[in-house]
Amino acid sequence: MPKIALVDDDRNILTSVSLTLEAEGYSVATYTDGASGLEGLTADRPDLAILDIKMPRMDGMELLRRLRQKSDVPVIFLTSKDEEIDELFGLKMGADDFITKPFSQRLLVERVKSVLRRAAPRDPSAPAGAPGSESSPSKALIERGSLVMDEERHTCTWKGQRVTLTVTEFLILQALALRPGVVKSRNALMDAAYDDQVYVDDRTIDSHIKRLRKKFKVVDDDFEMIETLYGVGYRFKEQ
Repeated sequence: MPKIALVDDDRNILTSVSLTLEAEGYSVATYTDGASGLEGLTADRPDLAILDIKMPRMDGMELLRRLRQKSDVPVIFLTSKDEEIDELFGLKMGADDFITKPFSQRLLVERVKSVLRRAAPRDPSAPAGAPGSESSPSKALIERGSLVMDEERHTCTWKGQRVTLTVTEFLILQALALRPGVVKSRNALMDAAYDDQVYVDDRTIDSHIKRLRKKFKVVDDDFEMIETLYGVGYRFKEQ
């Protein structure tokens, strides 16, 4: 039973969303502010977190920032603002999706299912060419020189050192690493990392690539495996 953490200061939303998600078979833990949410998410990691942006004691953006220092748990933001800058900023910080209030319960459920599908490992027994698979690998372990990615465990290491990635970062790197030397356009990386229901633009993909490089340089200052082909896209360097 997937566990979902819901952090919102609106008790009506906590009640209605909890009942809806529990009816779909999810286990739900609720928190009424960002500070208690951070404590709860850190102590008992859920499979997915739904965070309101405007909250007392700690807003959703700050909660996500602190959470990303410790966890790669998938995050959906709830926001009453319908401004593009909020979505871009949240996605750049590592959020996986946005839902603008007011929203339908059915939309929320579909978004939850979508993000959990993206976070789940792809079936290693799926035939090549099947939806969600590249034309190559039939096993969940991807090894490219010093890079090792385990789809089933959602883990990534470089030269034996753990690199903690969000769901979106993992999927982007996976798309690049599956075919070293092959250039992936930004549109192709969007398709690999996001469902059709989520709108992102080129700047968001560029921000994810920047975050990926930064994370790898923490463990290896000489990391230069993700190459930029200006005006074309990105590729994972052949070794």
